[in-house]
Amino acid sequence: MELAINIVGVAVFLALGWIFSSNRKKIQWASVGLMVGINVLLAAFLTTVEWGRAIVSAAADAFAALVNLSYQGINFAFANWVGPTGVDPTPVNFVVSALLPILMIVPLFDILTYIGLLPWIIKWIGRGLSFVTRRPKFEAFYAVEMMFLGNTEALAVSKVQLQRMKAGRNVTLALMSMSCVTAAIIGSYIQMVPAQFVITAIPLNCVNALIFSHMLYPVDVPKDEDKIYKLEDIPNESFPKEATKKEREQLDKEIEAYEALDPVRRFFMHNPAKPKKEPFFSFLGDSILTAGKLILIITANVIAFVALAAVINAILALINPNLSLESILGVFMFIPAWLMGLDPAQAWDFAQLMGLKLVTNEFVVMGAVKDTITTFPIHYQAVLTTFLTSFANFSTLGMVIGCFKGIVDKEKNDTISRQVGRLLLAGVLVSLMSAAIVGLFCW
Repeated sequence: MELAINIVGVAVFLALGWIFSSNRKKIQWASVGLMVGINVLLAAFLTTVEWGRAIVSAAADAFAALVNLSYQGINFAFANWVGPTGVDPTPVNFVVSALLPILMIVPLFDILTYIGLLPWIIKWIGRGLSFVTRRPKFEAFYAVEMMFLGNTEALAVSKVQLQRMKAGRNVTLALMSMSCVTAAIIGSYIQMVPAQFVITAIPLNCVNALIFSHMLYPVDVPKDEDKIYKLEDIPNESFPKEATKKEREQLDKEIEAYEALDPVRRFFMHNPAKPKKEPFFSFLGDSILTAGKLILIITANVIAFVALAAVINAILALINPNLSLESILGVFMFIPAWLMGLDPAQAWDFAQLMGLKLVTNEFVVMGAVKDTITTFPIHYQAVLTTFLTSFANFSTLGMVIGCFKGIVDKEKNDTISRQVGRLLLAGVLVSLMSAAIVGLFCW
């Protein structure tokens, strides 16, 4: 019976995407059906097939190893906070176990970006995803990119593309941005919730972001517009406007010589059509500072949101001792939670946690359940962890809109701002759909 309800839940979440679509006639159902099938097969492979479970386990172990290595640096500075191997003592609090490792993991991924390895991986996975899902090239590329870099970073490095695409495709990317994570924070997640479901959620979110961005805001992309722009596609971007004719001719010769090289040599040489890279150690210093700011931002948000929720609960208790923010949000989220195939008591608990995550963030909820989640039934662990593995919440909505304001023109910003409701709905539906699909195979 629970499995049947779970299957109905998948259908209901797709139906909600259709109901709230801006143009139902333009939805390409063949593509949607193909992507749903891909996600079902992917979830089955990663949760039930031995090879799939081995891949998930290896990825989880890799992130756990990175976190353990980061403890050596933390121990050097704060020996009484955590041991060099994560024990004796074990991390003393949430900040040490989940956040301080970011100081090592963020620069590590930035270094992979600096040397070109991470962009290369993203590019080829994105191309493969576009071929399989039949979605436009850049949208598929961005679905992968935002899962590695996060929404604001992925938008920032996609500035050229956003400025050259029409407003409707900008809305598509804004919808997708509500469902991202960042690889640098996965290590923090797996310290609080089951690692295997965190890893499984990430590729499912990629595909589900493509599904619901298309359903909620279908956009026709002609073949001549289905391309990925590069920095060198912008006229005169490679040299200053005041450059002399001789300097421009010299640059053209350098570009021609670079393009004549074999692919291996080009990989290790600077492309003169692109701006020169920042010196490595200057880049690394900026990356470390960025990681430190990220820790402060997350810490500040968690403290503020938990404290504000306590204030709201205290005020509500004056009206009725049984009234709380979680209970109010639970009322609205109960039906989606029940459609995961949970019994009513678990669904009520899950609904409150889902609502809390939307008005605060995933760290608040993960911190609240980290000591008890392993005692939950495996199905509940799966759907709860998968739902939490994304940035979808009200604060992310503001971040996405603010990021677009700094990148694209007023016309595109206005188009995105008119779709605020769909942006939030996209984030919720992607998380619900991923959780429901994973739940089909975890009992």
